[in-house]
Amino acid sequence: MTESYNAPSQRKQVKRSRPIVRIVGSLIACAAIGVAAFGSITSASAGQDIASSLTIVAPAAAGGGWDTVAREMQQAQRANGLTANVQVVNMPGAGGTIALGNMTRLEGRANTMLVGGTGLLAATIQYNSATTLDDVTPLAVLFDEYDVIVVPADSPHKTLDDLVQAWRANPGAVPWTGGGSFDQLVVTEMALAAGIDPVDTTYISSDGGGEAVAALLNGTAHAAAGGYPDNIDQIESGRLRALALIAEEPVPGIDIPTAREQGFDVTIANWRMLAAPGGITAEETGQLTTLIEDSVGTPEWQTAVKRYHWSENFITGDELSTFLTTERERIARLYEEMDQ
Repeated sequence: MTESYNAPSQRKQVKRSRPIVRIVGSLIACAAIGVAAFGSITSASAGQDIASSLTIVAPAAAGGGWDTVAREMQQAQRANGLTANVQVVNMPGAGGTIALGNMTRLEGRANTMLVGGTGLLAATIQYNSATTLDDVTPLAVLFDEYDVIVVPADSPHKTLDDLVQAWRANPGAVPWTGGGSFDQLVVTEMALAAGIDPVDTTYISSDGGGEAVAALLNGTAHAAAGGYPDNIDQIESGRLRALALIAEEPVPGIDIPTAREQGFDVTIANWRMLAAPGGITAEETGQLTTLIEDSVGTPEWQTAVKRYHWSENFITGDELSTFLTTERERIARLYEEMDQ
């Protein structure tokens, strides 16, 4: 996990006295969906223990990275009989903070897990969320995932440099999109690395990777930053063109040059995690952690790791607490820098 946010020398020329980006189509708190999904969780979890019933909440719409983690975890547990019944519930809205807020209403119910990660932590800071990761029980970081910068196949931008040149010439005329708060951080960091004032960039918020891909394909956005797994199918089918992988180093099995290799030092990784509601016992925390450890050790999960090119980074216990504190401080500093 990189701690570096140093951009090329152009960064010194960037003015950061205004807000980060001009967001078109602000994130809407999907209250109706959240209430309906919450109702299904409370009904399923009432009076149930971990072994007999488990709900995994994906805090975004179907088709994105959080949803993929939830469904691969569900498949691993089902295929190996690790829980008698496991369901996935999608609860999109406000970068995942709608689902996070609803988790506080499940205080003490250990048979629910929430998928989260860098993007969710960033959203709590970006939206000054009343609920933070301090209000739930973090269980484990699972892996790191890499973003990729993509454009439609018929885009005139054949390379990352082509895209950046057009972006520099008229930042507002090259609308970007992404599936969450983490993707917005990548776009903002990419702007800084390219010597572009982020406030001049048009960023269209999408609720999940699926919506971001749709925005590209229907022409609403011209470029996107999104999780590599969210975009694999569209890249391989030829509908999207990959211009750069956001990683510190080239990744075996991914034939996409990194942004760093192309002169733009943007390397942040998107880690994924699981958390339970607050107020559960130490014994229940241990049971859930063991369940996750058993799940990631299954052949089904290991197949998913290879399929999506996830970089395993399993963190639990005291090390997890330290990791989350460090990450919170790192992301908060980045937002402070963007607002200067």
